[in-house]
Amino acid sequence: MANPHGMPIWYELLTRDPAAAKTFYDAVIGWSIKPHPTGGLDYRLIATSDADGARMVGGVMTLDDDMAAHGASPRWLFYVGVDDVDATAELISAEGGTIIMPPWSIPEVGRMALVADPQGIPFYVMRGASDESSTAFDRAGLGQCNWNELSTTDQPAAQHFYARVFGWRYPDRMPMGAMGDYVFVEAAGTTIGATMTAAAEGPPAAWLFYFRAPDIERAAETVTDHCGTVHRGPMTVPGGDRIIVASDPEGVMFGVVGPGELA
Repeated sequence: MANPHGMPIWYELLTRDPAAAKTFYDAVIGWSIKPHPTGGLDYRLIATSDADGARMVGGVMTLDDDMAAHGASPRWLFYVGVDDVDATAELISAEGGTIIMPPWSIPEVGRMALVADPQGIPFYVMRGASDESSTAFDRAGLGQCNWNELSTTDQPAAQHFYARVFGWRYPDRMPMGAMGDYVFVEAAGTTIGATMTAAAEGPPAAWLFYFRAPDIERAAETVTDHCGTVHRGPMTVPGGDRIIVASDPEGVMFGVVGPGELA
């Protein structure tokens, strides 16, 4: 894996119905979620499209009864690339995080661990087996994740944790009145997203991922047409892009970003 330590490298949807997820997200984002693979594990790859030159974004994993019995629920997660999974897991534990699934390896895929930050928000750390760079995150890539947004119950503590574990920096912030500051996150010299304080009456604290679609108005209509819910937007954000915050038919939260309106 050529990505530097601390960069997002993969996005994963945990769902009870991968076929329905394909219908929904292919329509909303413009993805091409691949068919059920041969073999025992139902893990379907997400590509930006079905055309030549499509980029890999992540995967769709089926949530089975055993996983649900151990507390898993439908949600989006991301993998953060690290230089050494075992050392990072030890540091996460030392910094007040939780090891949900200790490091394990998958041949020709890489080594990974499922962890949570001190506020209980889960994510993966991973060292991929491939020498190629991940294409899952790109600030402007169509179909790729453009923004990673952490809503947390303790913003200063969360920022300290991620800085210690991944070397993240917080070079700028945007005041949001009573909601506090929207603090931008820099990883390996790239702005990858931001942190904010979770609203007391809003969705639970979590990571929220924004994927780029070609037309935000159309994306919003498609969410509703396919039994999802648009919670915020379409609205314009600093920089000129337009976004929505939505949930899929299982109630899983996600964001969509698209180009701003033409003048």
